[in-house]
Amino acid sequence: MRILRAAEYRSMPWKNGGGVTTEIAVSPAGAALDDFDWRVSMARVESDGPFSGFDGVDRTLAVLEGEGIILDVAGRPLATVTKASAPLSFPADVPTQAVLIAGPITDLNVMTRRGRMVHAVERLVVSAPTDIHSAADVTLILCFDGEITVAGAAPVRIGPRDTFLLGPDALKWRLEPAGTATLFVIRIDRVAAND
Repeated sequence: MRILRAAEYRSMPWKNGGGVTTEIAVSPAGAALDDFDWRVSMARVESDGPFSGFDGVDRTLAVLEGEGIILDVAGRPLATVTKASAPLSFPADVPTQAVLIAGPITDLNVMTRRGRMVHAVERLVVSAPTDIHSAADVTLILCFDGEITVAGAAPVRIGPRDTFLLGPDALKWRLEPAGTATLFVIRIDRVAAND
């Protein structure tokens, strides 16, 4: 179990230079944009334009702040992503254009290297104690807004934009929100090698 504090996240330019991304976590540690197994980040999108391409990567995007975004992913119908909609999964290596609905947004990006890793992203709005179950290789719980306490022998407080990172032995955790909190539960698994 590790707590990743928002103040410690690393900011860097987008791969295509069009903006700034804030890296929450990456594996292996210190991996660059072209050699990670998985990566979780937040980005501020301030104008319409193309998404960065990532060869051999699958991506899920969720809107954290702002009115939302319309994505034109090659070979698919237009997709509208808002704070209320489910996170959208799509291949990161096909041309993708973005149009903002009404002003800038902040988004959450989860990316995994195809053939090595797979992922799932779930948005939860909680206002009562909630159990999170996960048998994934890695589970990240981003507390986007509000505050939660992770119950246990030594309770841990997770504030806005902090992330709780769990390994495969963490099957169940009790989360106790202070009021209402919006959480993103990210589960990442290694793809079994073919024998």
